[in-house]
Amino acid sequence: MAFEEKRAWIMGLVAIAGYAAYVVIVLGRADGDPLAEVSYAGPLLATVAGSIVASIALHIGVSIVSPEGANEKDQRDREIHRLGDHIGQSFVIVGGVAALAMALADWDQFWIANVIYLCFVLSAVVGSTAKIVAYRLGFQSW
Repeated sequence: MAFEEKRAWIMGLVAIAGYAAYVVIVLGRADGDPLAEVSYAGPLLATVAGSIVASIALHIGVSIVSPEGANEKDQRDREIHRLGDHIGQSFVIVGGVAALAMALADWDQFWIANVIYLCFVLSAVVGSTAKIVAYRLGFQSW
C-alpha cells in the first residue's frame, strides 16, 4: 500500500470517528431538550482538536512503523492527491453556501455551526474515499 494511501485511510477514519464522538456527546447532552439548546461549542472544538492530534499522531506512527515511501511522492501520488482534494473540497463550498443561506434565513447558530462541521467531515471522508479508490482502481489523468 502506498504511503499516501495510508494517509488517506487515516484522514477518512479519523474524520468519521471524531464526528461520531461529537454526535454522541451532543445527543447525550440533549436529554429530550431541543438540539438547538444544547451546549455544543465545547464538544465541537474538542473533537476537532482531538481529530487533528489523532491524525498527526497516527501519521507519525505510520511513518515510524513503515518508513518506506514516507518522504517520497511521485507524479501519480500528486495527481491522486489533487483529484481527492478537488472532489472533497466541493463539500466545503456546499457547506459555506448552506451556512450562508441558513444565516440569511435567521436559523439558530447551532444548526449553522453543525452544517459547517458536517460538510468539513464530508469533505475529508469523500476526498479520502476518492483517493483510496484512485489508488485501488486507478484513475483517468486528464
